Amino acid sequence: EEVLEIVRTDKELKAGNSRRAVELVEARVLPHFDFTHMTRSAMAKNWRLATPVQQKTLTEEFRELLVRTYSKALTEYKSQTIAYKPFAMKSGETDVTVRTEIRQSGGGKPIELDYDLEKISGAWKVYDIKVGGVSLVANYRDTFASEVSSGGVDGLIKALQGKNSQGSATAAARK
Repeated sequence: EEVLEIVRTDKELKAGNSRRAVELVEARVLPHFDFTHMTRSAMAKNWRLATPVQQKTLTEEFRELLVRTYSKALTEYKSQTIAYKPFAMKSGETDVTVRTEIRQSGGGKPIELDYDLEKISGAWKVYDIKVGGVSLVANYRDTFASEVSSGGVDGLIKALQGKNSQGSATAAARK
């Protein structure tokens, strides 16, 4: 809600300033995500094939890819609202799903957006997002497995770096 309020009122974001969107995502959204868990889950069994240095690099590249995705979504935000679905959590639970839906202005069909969170050291961190019931992590799992199969872990790293470089160039061209 805090992020959406900033998006609603920030003139630079309303004008589509992608640099400002990245700053907002970095400061207000990313601290609530566990990118190592997300990357490890997206890699599945291939995570064990990566050295600690490769794991760190994969996590950084995957994080950058997701930052661009979120930043782009924020610059496209108009006047949607978030509705939180009923939520019940048992005492002591450390893994929950928060279900929401994004309601479009003008009455379009709502988009289901669910967050899987894990409690780590007293703080809740997002480790997966489901859009319309489709897991972000599972969606990348197939792509990652294919890249590792054809080019090894280094091939996946290069592919992510290429996507991130291409995305950075596209964002710079839009400015």
